[in-house]
Amino acid sequence: MENVLFLACIEPDGSLGKTARETLAIARQAAAELGAEFCAGLIGEHCEPGSRTAAAAGCAALYLVEGSAFGISRYATDSAAAEAIARAARPTLVFAPAVSRVSRFIAGLAQRLNGRVDTQITGLAVHDGQLVVDRWFYRQRIEATLTRTTRPWLLTVAPGTMPAFDGDAAPTRVERIAVDLPESLQRTRVEGVQAPPGAGQTVRPDAELLFVAGAGWTKPQRDGQSHVEQAAQLILGFLDRTQASLGGSKSLVDVGGEGQPVLPFLTHLNQVGQTGATPRHPKGLATCCHGEEPHVVGWRFINERRAINLDPNCGWARGKADVLYVADAFAVMRKVNELLGG
Repeated sequence: MENVLFLACIEPDGSLGKTARETLAIARQAAAELGAEFCAGLIGEHCEPGSRTAAAAGCAALYLVEGSAFGISRYATDSAAAEAIARAARPTLVFAPAVSRVSRFIAGLAQRLNGRVDTQITGLAVHDGQLVVDRWFYRQRIEATLTRTTRPWLLTVAPGTMPAFDGDAAPTRVERIAVDLPESLQRTRVEGVQAPPGAGQTVRPDAELLFVAGAGWTKPQRDGQSHVEQAAQLILGFLDRTQASLGGSKSLVDVGGEGQPVLPFLTHLNQVGQTGATPRHPKGLATCCHGEEPHVVGWRFINERRAINLDPNCGWARGKADVLYVADAFAVMRKVNELLGG
């Protein structure tokens, strides 16, 4: 019989993050479909709020590793804590969120447990009592269906693949695990956190809307001149009003290397497409880009896709967008900003 463990690290405020709650939902689903035991293991400085969320999911047991040493992301302490939880829970299947902190130690944990790990899982099913999971390869252009007989089998779940679990607190059996940490495991220390100011942040994974800018923003307009400064003001004004996430086509990101005018706030971190990111926002709006396949592949997980382009025969018009507005993006976004400002 399978034994399912949900494993996660707590946020600084003690709660479970959105990706962790998505993973909790998919671990709960797997346990229900397999008829398996379901338990949870949490790592952090203070786990009380997160433990209430995990308990509400119906886990039979809750294993906690708490303390100031586990309040920061550090491979040595996180892997030791995760191993202690796994030794206590004895799972055959481990589900963990595919966030940076967990991704650092999950392979090492699989090695310690003599198990196997698969990352960035996007879905699961149960066939004849056997767990089968989905995963994307080659920049999300090839989907594979995987299963393993080796146990324990560790799986990290890609963000945005399932609605996050949300439930009321419920009682459950709690076991706090003490982990012996010699000084040699605590040599790495976090001195501080550097983050861009709110106005400078353009990549927002949890935003409702993805706004993608194409190379047309920097090209000569109807008057024969390029208006990069005006384009920057329109785009940043829209992002500020809507708190949307900013994406860019490869052609726009690379245009700076060709000696052409550039949008100063756009970097390769914003790149969406075959050679960039594949975000999972509920809605997407593409402006001044043609909707060709290498770019559109990054949009495959966007639920509602709209585009603005002057060319009625561009790639977006060939079934790649739900709605195509044949219009001047400068004029459209200027009017949109006016309406949002009002």
